[in-house]
Amino acid sequence: MIPRAFASLRSRNVRLFLAGQSVSLVGIWIQQVALSWLVYRLTGSPLVLGVVGAAGQLPALVLMPVAGTFADRWSRRRILIVTQSLAMAMTLVLAAVVLAGVVAVWQLVAIGALLGLVGALDVPARQAFIADIVERRDDVGNAVALHAAITNAGRLVGPSLGGALVVWGGEGICFLANAVSYAPILAALLAMRVAPERQAPEPSGVGGLRETLRYAASIGPVGATLALVALVTLAGRSYTVLLPVIAAEVLHGGPQILGWLIAASGTGALAGTLILSAHRALGRSAGLIVLGAALAGGALALFALSETLWLSLGLMVATGFGVTVLLASSNALIQTRVADARRGRVMALYTTAFVGLAPVGALLAGGLATGLGAGRTLLLGGLCCVAGALALARRAGVVGRAAGDASRSPSQ
Repeated sequence: MIPRAFASLRSRNVRLFLAGQSVSLVGIWIQQVALSWLVYRLTGSPLVLGVVGAAGQLPALVLMPVAGTFADRWSRRRILIVTQSLAMAMTLVLAAVVLAGVVAVWQLVAIGALLGLVGALDVPARQAFIADIVERRDDVGNAVALHAAITNAGRLVGPSLGGALVVWGGEGICFLANAVSYAPILAALLAMRVAPERQAPEPSGVGGLRETLRYAASIGPVGATLALVALVTLAGRSYTVLLPVIAAEVLHGGPQILGWLIAASGTGALAGTLILSAHRALGRSAGLIVLGAALAGGALALFALSETLWLSLGLMVATGFGVTVLLASSNALIQTRVADARRGRVMALYTTAFVGLAPVGALLAGGLATGLGAGRTLLLGGLCCVAGALALARRAGVVGRAAGDASRSPSQ
């Protein structure tokens, strides 16, 4: 008897997918640490750090809203095989130029942009693929939660390994390790037995994006949930950009305090996913989404007012927990409410809301903090998240019953 917390593991495909992802995600975080350190070592410029980071993120903002069309028209499994293979090849090129000692900043920007393009195609397909590989529809929420759990576990393990590898062998070894980490997920995808996927009959392109937006808005709380995820990304999740300021100017610490704050947020995120994995109603209502956004916003607002280290660490745990509950619950609700033939395009909107808008949120937080201060900016962001949660709670209470009917509509 499989415990409820691991119910989706009854599916061979889910076991293969999560096992491969658990290795690949650690490798990605190893590379992120090594890349940031390499750029700073070569240039000593925070501006160049931002340019390299933006090169990898901006393609997601531009392409993700329409990339979901491909995830509905083509085999999602084949898309993932192609994107993961391309990412592996580009990471090998990155490792080669670094190990050969011929690396230049323009190469890092170019490879980062190419990886961003691949990611813009990969992420919507990967998110939609989760519902394709479960044996029972009721297990979708559990699979989403377990996937979020290994993502957060990778965020905790990967940076530590990356830092150790940089000290031991240099950045090139880290890039090589990440390239090797793609092998397990490629092997898992090739070993899967997936039923033929229904292809979307609608035309692709920007016109399809407008139709997808209308469709998402028509499915009960799905449209409002996407709006809330976008709001939290812009106003709430950008707190990470301002943590160095809080660590230095409010808590009077240095890099160690900053590391503790980041680790506390990651600990809360991991705890949230593990708890959600045992939740039977994940994806069936907007209640958990409202709770997650309200908890994240409230904790962030209190964090903005805190001047005590241990209180700040506890509030970071609560913030990370709330954000993860919001994202995992939103993911599960959308995956279970939308039609299979449209899931890729709607999940593209979701990934745009929580990935594509992240650099915009970071710029917004930095600009506001310049005028208002870091504390007031975080306080404002937290209150915006709470207000968004209350707005969704009101809307879900009005349309909650209609949402169930819409998800079963023949028009899907």
